[in-house]
Amino acid sequence: MRNYQEEARLTALRQLKLLDTPASESFDRITRMASQIFGLPVAAVSLTDRDRQWFKSRVGIDHCSIPRDKAPCAQVAETTETLVIEDFATSPCYADSVLARAGTRFYAGAPLVTSDGYGLGALCVLGTEPRRVTRSEITALTDLAAMVMAQIELQHAFGRIDPVSGLATQTQFRDDLLDLARDHPGEQRLAVVVDLARDDELSRFRQVMGGARVDDMIREASLALQTALQPARAAYQVGAAQFAFLSPPNVEQDAYLTMVRSTFGTIRAASSVRFVTSVAIGVRPFALGDVSADDVLRGACSAAQDARREDGAIAIFSVANDTAHRRRYRLLQDFGAALEAEDQLRLVYQPRLDLATGRCTSVEALLRWRHPTLGDISPGEFIPIVERTSLARATTQWVLDAALDELAGWQRSGSPLNLSINISASNFGEADLVDRIRQGLLRRKLPPKRLEVELTESAIMDQPDRAMVMLRQLAEAGVCLAIDDFGTGQSSLAYLQRLPAHVIKIDQAFVRGLLSGESSDVMLVETMVDLAHKLNFRVVAEGIETNEAATLLAQIGCEEGQGFLFSRPLEAEELITWLAERATDRPDRTMAA
Repeated sequence: MRNYQEEARLTALRQLKLLDTPASESFDRITRMASQIFGLPVAAVSLTDRDRQWFKSRVGIDHCSIPRDKAPCAQVAETTETLVIEDFATSPCYADSVLARAGTRFYAGAPLVTSDGYGLGALCVLGTEPRRVTRSEITALTDLAAMVMAQIELQHAFGRIDPVSGLATQTQFRDDLLDLARDHPGEQRLAVVVDLARDDELSRFRQVMGGARVDDMIREASLALQTALQPARAAYQVGAAQFAFLSPPNVEQDAYLTMVRSTFGTIRAASSVRFVTSVAIGVRPFALGDVSADDVLRGACSAAQDARREDGAIAIFSVANDTAHRRRYRLLQDFGAALEAEDQLRLVYQPRLDLATGRCTSVEALLRWRHPTLGDISPGEFIPIVERTSLARATTQWVLDAALDELAGWQRSGSPLNLSINISASNFGEADLVDRIRQGLLRRKLPPKRLEVELTESAIMDQPDRAMVMLRQLAEAGVCLAIDDFGTGQSSLAYLQRLPAHVIKIDQAFVRGLLSGESSDVMLVETMVDLAHKLNFRVVAEGIETNEAATLLAQIGCEEGQGFLFSRPLEAEELITWLAERATDRPDRTMAA
């Protein structure tokens, strides 16, 4: 029975994840109070392990533990009763103990007891002279021991231990790092974050296998990690499928990373989910006290995302990459405010010309953002960020409203210009997009044929079924459809034949190659134009910068062109001026900039 109770006590102790963790100010504060109340130089929060007394907190003690044999705190843990030894020299049990041989003559310890009645150890005070204790001193020691237990239970209950993995959480990681920085300032460490799976992998895994199987995966990974680290090292769960740990102090970085790669390769090979998840590992070198705990963890997580190039890869924290990540996050946060502001977003318009006549037939609306402090932000930077978030819908609506308002103004002034806008793959999930476009046209009394909607070939092929449904609905509504960046996607001829589009825009990468002198480049564009015509598409060439390219494209049979040869994207007022200037030119001028 005694052995069973002892094993249960040890299990309770280990579940609290206290052993071999860094010193903590929340415990040290109580230990100092005990020392001051008794006026003694030595005090400790002593936890009774299987064969040792380990000190979670200590005052006046240089070492971290002593043997459990003949340690008074072990008796306190076993009996859960307060123990006072007024003079070790006269104690038959402790006169020849390790403490007595070290010069200890007095001991008082109050038990640390869990709500289930298990004794974890003692809050104790020690002196080098025999002495008696008063009732008030014992009461104070007992109260302080209760405060220690309250702190232990608080840490365990409120966000300190993950209920699935049993590992300490991000909150505990932060506190432990603060404590380490206080005790070992300047010590060099590596923070390692192991990301078990991408968000989409985790979502699919949960969808197919269920939440319980995901929990099994987390438990399996946490057990493997704890086994690899050994009991003396702490592991933390810092995300849904992210674990963190610290290297030993002052390790040689390359050798340590080689060991980490080998260790996780072995863990990965034995994993039950190795074929449905991909592991990435990020490493953040730092010196204790020089970097905040939050920044250490954020940097390691950032490096883990950099490592996502290939399964099992390890990446070292990069200041340049981290700066880029932080800028992207800032832009994403600020773009939401830009949508609501009146002076940050605007549309510019790039003309599209008939190559045979030089007449401007339509313009493409392009979104621009002038950040209040960062200045002009390239659309190539902010649009890919926005497209992957819930802001994509609001952005498309902003562009649609602004473009249709402009088009309605042109119609009232008698301008025959048509207008094209761009939508992305993320918009395919908006079931009401076509209705919103229809309603926008109706409210402004605009004929649908005046509007052209552009989608890139790659966006269409990302979600071909959804794209086909939306394109058919738009075509039925009378809206013109264009496939942008043609030639860069993976569409098949069979799929192209089914698309209810009207225009194909040849990507500028092919147009630039026309003047390289390679006959194969010209032949490629000729083939693309011929194919488009056979599929009943009108062809627009993008990125035209020279008269020679425009002339060659017209000879090949390309109907329209767009590029800096004709005009850069123009503000609305500049476009009106540009159109007026072209109207006064000779009617045979077709290639003038």
